[in-house]
Amino acid sequence: MQNGKLEFECVGLTNNGKFPLQHTGRGEDKSPEFIIHNLSSKAKTIAITLDDIAHPIFGVYNHWVIWNIPATNRIPGGIPAGKTVPSLGNAVQGISYGRHRYAGPKPPRGWQHAYKFTIYVLDSEINLKSSARKRHLLKAIKPHIIQQGEIVGVFE
Repeated sequence: MQNGKLEFECVGLTNNGKFPLQHTGRGEDKSPEFIIHNLSSKAKTIAITLDDIAHPIFGVYNHWVIWNIPATNRIPGGIPAGKTVPSLGNAVQGISYGRHRYAGPKPPRGWQHAYKFTIYVLDSEINLKSSARKRHLLKAIKPHIIQQGEIVGVFE
């Protein structure tokens, strides 16, 4: 990592705060908006993952993976489903719980889970097929990460 920790906001969610209902599987299941404050001038693309980090069976369970978002200070909410997202410069959504789409928190009723968004700022586009999973993405981006940040939210 060349430029260190990324500073960003996930609109409606404070770190370790409660997930807004609209961004969950019990609400509108829409991805939130992200505002990036210290984007590196070397940034070419952005990747985002969403993981349930407190799953009682799987430990960490991936809910969303998207990459090749053109470097920008604002990533809009409500990213539509699809293998590619034309409105985001043909960003690619891979295979996760949401299968080519955002899938927000929806733990069993009465169970609180913690969910982590991780944003990776990259120095290049990533050449992966939409059939890729998070583990494939992480391997492909490892030498290209110039900034990284995360925010955690809880939901039950």
